[in-house]
Amino acid sequence: MAAVVKRIRMGSQGLEVSAQGLGCMGMSAFYGPPKPEPDMIALIHHAIDSGVTFLDTSDVYGPHINEILLGKALKGGMRERVELATKFGISIGDGKMEILGDPAYVRAACEGSLKRLDVDSIDLYYQHRIDTTVPIEVTMGELKKLVEEGKIKYIGLSEASASTIRRAHAVHPITAVQLEWSLWSRDVEEEIIPTCRELGIGIVAYSPLGRGFFSSGPKLLENISKDDYRQYLPRFQPENLEHNKKLFERVSEMAASKGCTPSQLALAWVHHQGDDVCPIPGTTKIENFNQNIGALSIKLTPEDMAELEAIAAADAIKGDRYGAISATHKDSETPPISSWKAT
Repeated sequence: MAAVVKRIRMGSQGLEVSAQGLGCMGMSAFYGPPKPEPDMIALIHHAIDSGVTFLDTSDVYGPHINEILLGKALKGGMRERVELATKFGISIGDGKMEILGDPAYVRAACEGSLKRLDVDSIDLYYQHRIDTTVPIEVTMGELKKLVEEGKIKYIGLSEASASTIRRAHAVHPITAVQLEWSLWSRDVEEEIIPTCRELGIGIVAYSPLGRGFFSSGPKLLENISKDDYRQYLPRFQPENLEHNKKLFERVSEMAASKGCTPSQLALAWVHHQGDDVCPIPGTTKIENFNQNIGALSIKLTPEDMAELEAIAAADAIKGDRYGAISATHKDSETPPISSWKAT
């Protein structure tokens, strides 16, 4: 099975990852209560043994417990077999969420992640969301120091605008930009994807299955727990879901003709965007993981791609990706460096 998962270059600084990664968030956070630790460690080990070695977490997943889980899973020689990515920048305390990118916070967050993961260095360290009060050059300056100290190997950004990416990359090369990209989230194709390609930056696609929508369609909402945040997302609201289910139905019809599942077809579409793209579908079940890596062997013709893109045209989806309070690449502009006065 390991031979199925090829290796790809992420960015132009030397990082190599498995062509598909494993998003670990749902094991510990946001998609209902944390899942049993022994089961999740078994899933992570199964992924690594299958050739999926690019593992994605964040300090905000839990908070903190997902990083602790990965730290336990990577004991006993597993650490050397993986490319480990985590993130900083979203702080949850006293019931409120803050986006932070000042140098002292960046350093403290990195030290905390190293301790919880129980590793000497982090392979890919992302700014999870952009602090719009701190010039991106200031945040990047501290990240550059962490690279020089060997605490992180490569720098990434998540949900960053094209101009933020350019400014950051001018301070220190960005290896990867993580963004939501799937058949129902295609706005990044306008400006952000071309910017990454112009600068030689790898692309990591999160939620490539539409947060499970392309696995189950509207039925997804019947099987999620009361504390699963997907039930609050605009696209899953009844007034939008009735429209959005048409996309699932059309993808399902095409998948049946190709002899695969709708989720495999949706994931194969992301894989066919290029060798600089690595989707990181998350799961908590080994059988779903096995289905996901099956997408790597699906071949889509240019005609198939055109058909899928016609199905997933701009008017195919109703509702925003996130609620009104969530930061996205569309509001990630930061002040000019000339405005910064270090405290």
